Amino acid sequence: MSPPDPIEPVSPPPPPAMDFALPSAVVATILSRLDVRSLLLASAACRCLRSCASHALSFLPAFHLLEVALTHDLLRPLMPRNPSLRSLRLDCARLEDAAVGCLARPGLHELTLLNCDNLSGRLLRELSATCQDLRVLSLNSVAERRDLAMGFSDLEALLGGCSNLESLSLALDFSKFDDPNFGHVWSSASEGLSSLEIGYIPLSMLLTLLTVAIESKRSMDCIKAPVFFPSLQKLYLSVDFITDHLIESISTALPSLTHLDLQDAPILEPTSESDLTNAGLQQINLRGKLKHISLIRSLEFLSTSFRRVNDLGILLMSEKCSHLESICLGGFSRVTDTGFRAIIHSCSGLHKLRVSHGSHLTDLVFHDIGATSLCLTHVSLRWCNLLTNVGIERLSCNKDLNVLDLRDCKSLGDEAVRALSCLPRLHILLLDGTDITNQALKYLGLGTCPLVSLSLRGCRNLTNDCIPLLFSGSIKQSLQVLDLSRIPSLTDDAIMLIARSRTPLTELRLRENPKIGDASVMALASMQFDGAIYGSTLQLLDLYDCCGITPLAMRWFKKPYFPRLRWLGLTGSLNRIMVDALVRSRPFLHMSCGGEELGTAYWDSSSDWYRHDDDDSDGLDGEPVSDSDTITED
Repeated sequence: MSPPDPIEPVSPPPPPAMDFALPSAVVATILSRLDVRSLLLASAACRCLRSCASHALSFLPAFHLLEVALTHDLLRPLMPRNPSLRSLRLDCARLEDAAVGCLARPGLHELTLLNCDNLSGRLLRELSATCQDLRVLSLNSVAERRDLAMGFSDLEALLGGCSNLESLSLALDFSKFDDPNFGHVWSSASEGLSSLEIGYIPLSMLLTLLTVAIESKRSMDCIKAPVFFPSLQKLYLSVDFITDHLIESISTALPSLTHLDLQDAPILEPTSESDLTNAGLQQINLRGKLKHISLIRSLEFLSTSFRRVNDLGILLMSEKCSHLESICLGGFSRVTDTGFRAIIHSCSGLHKLRVSHGSHLTDLVFHDIGATSLCLTHVSLRWCNLLTNVGIERLSCNKDLNVLDLRDCKSLGDEAVRALSCLPRLHILLLDGTDITNQALKYLGLGTCPLVSLSLRGCRNLTNDCIPLLFSGSIKQSLQVLDLSRIPSLTDDAIMLIARSRTPLTELRLRENPKIGDASVMALASMQFDGAIYGSTLQLLDLYDCCGITPLAMRWFKKPYFPRLRWLGLTGSLNRIMVDALVRSRPFLHMSCGGEELGTAYWDSSSDWYRHDDDDSDGLDGEPVSDSDTITED
């Protein structure tokens, strides 16, 4: 054979196919270390990886896919028979009862299902029959559709069948389970149940349950009686009213509690008999075991507060709560600096502090905080309008601050941000509705705090010039989530500056900005990072009620633009036909046209940052998934 002509270039041999380069056993071992999103990405690469990924799905121990809502037809092939499956987490927004058999898997230890509106009480019955080994169960919005049935018998089956539960979260309206035997049915609940969360329960039903539990404890010495909640340590409830009688009943019936989270939302002004008073607060933590307390009065239906609690009640409570690690107080309108200081100075191990609607909270609360041994990591002071820059400057002596919520503290300005800009561990900063100017953004841009999430919603003094000031320093290397909603002077020029900064944002909220228009969409769609595809990093974009957005912008949401976009907010009246067409072309895109907040972990939708101290989280609720973890729609 003659040698090749030296003038003619020799083509390199083609690379070996995957199945020749690596043994299939090695490929399978590698894929077994990946999560579901990464497996789906790998399966799109070649025929060999597709085959190995399909095989890996049959022995994955965990199937977690909360970022997209799949139909039953799409989900079924991804969940073959799998005796190794122990943990399942899904968004069920597009699933109906036909998928219940796919969800209730024998051998499951953990099951988390979101948005179960289209699933009936059959789900609870199927879990009781199939998933006796469940340790952790979390469901929300089951049977919210009017034509779906769910009743007491479904709850009875669940409690009786899943006898190994350790954590149960049912974010449901428990009035659906109203029955004369409601209190007694809980005697069949797992004796190992240590955490119970109920979305809403009428006060009368809850008191009946607690009364039955108390009576059973009193009769145990005389006769053999059923045991109620022998291991319960964490209790999260939403009720009509938080009352003295409720606090006393909980303290008597559940002596082992370490976490107590109560929220009410009155529709009528509470009377003295149906309200919390100083006397009720004295009943909290009688045995000194509580580490986490949350008492919130919501203003959802009525503008009211705990009017019968003052500094004396807080002082008496703080004497019994010296071992608290987190505390959340909302709606205590008569408590002043004296009460709040008592908490700070009594609880030396306090890490997480949240006060909302503290109408009498001033800078004096933090006057000598530097002299205490406190090491605060999470602080929320929302709607504390008397708090000024001086108080935040004193608070900033806590160098371990990780999350700081100062929303609607209208007296805060640039100097407060200056004090915070050098905190070495500050990841989440919420400044909505404060009085800051562009100068505050300059402080952040030149500062050293490694911000991941920044919210400036409603900061009306900001202009387009704040964008280059913010991204002038190292913050553009860490920032992933940015909220610039309700800033009237913000225009398309500001969004173009964001695109030019090449900051790899995963979430951008621009809602209710009248001067944001089609040019912003074009700029964001055209962003490139390190040669990646257009608009590659954005997973959430909220443009609701941006008056400049027209139907012309719709074509920029089609492929190949915004390939990782999972949540998109637009005005519903934009063009219904085009919106519907976009939904059909991108089935994994969550479209919102009604103004609701986007994202499964929007900050207001959960209070987990101060509640679940023992969880394996770092306080960054809703941390965006990485590029390698994102599903492509192809």
